[in-house]
Amino acid sequence: MDQFIQDLSRLDPLWIYLVVVGIAYIENILPPFPSDVIVVAAGSLAGIGVVGFLPLLLLATVGSTLGFMSMYKIGNWFGHRILETGRMKFIPLESVQKVEQWFRIYGYWIIIANRFLAGTRAVVSFFAGLSELSFIKSTVLSFLSALAWNSLLLFAGKKLGENWRSIIYYLEAYSKLVTFLIIVGVLLYLAVVFYKKRSPSPTSDTEKT
Repeated sequence: MDQFIQDLSRLDPLWIYLVVVGIAYIENILPPFPSDVIVVAAGSLAGIGVVGFLPLLLLATVGSTLGFMSMYKIGNWFGHRILETGRMKFIPLESVQKVEQWFRIYGYWIIIANRFLAGTRAVVSFFAGLSELSFIKSTVLSFLSALAWNSLLLFAGKKLGENWRSIIYYLEAYSKLVTFLIIVGVLLYLAVVFYKKRSPSPTSDTEKT
């Protein structure tokens, strides 16, 4: 990664912009990808005047939004075909349907928080399309979420300058914490669903009596 950043700093500013927008896009299609680290490093380049802060912010946000839009369309066009053909037997169809219902209720709030949820960005955009949330509204919310997150990363890189690597530790810790909380949340949800299935319903008890 250090070698990549050193090579990046030697490029013409136009190529730096293209690399940032491309990596921001790819990260939404093929996670996990260290786009956050590269955005921070690009922010440090803005701090020393190699590139402009605002163009970096706009391009990183546009790249993230285009990646979201692509995964949304994949989920919208092919999601049911992918998940309901039975090829992915480790994903029960019943669970997919419940996630769809859940997304239709809370999906827009999840999209707002999407950029701050490490490791789930492609999944969120995929299920947003699968659940047929409004494409325009989802795109706008995704853009705003990416704008806020990229602003924090670029500002941190700009302020830290050559010491930008020190933030990697905090990004990794944050990513692990978020991943842990998501896993715990999913396990609790599955436990509740399993408990409800195992518990006898009141109607069945009355029928027995």
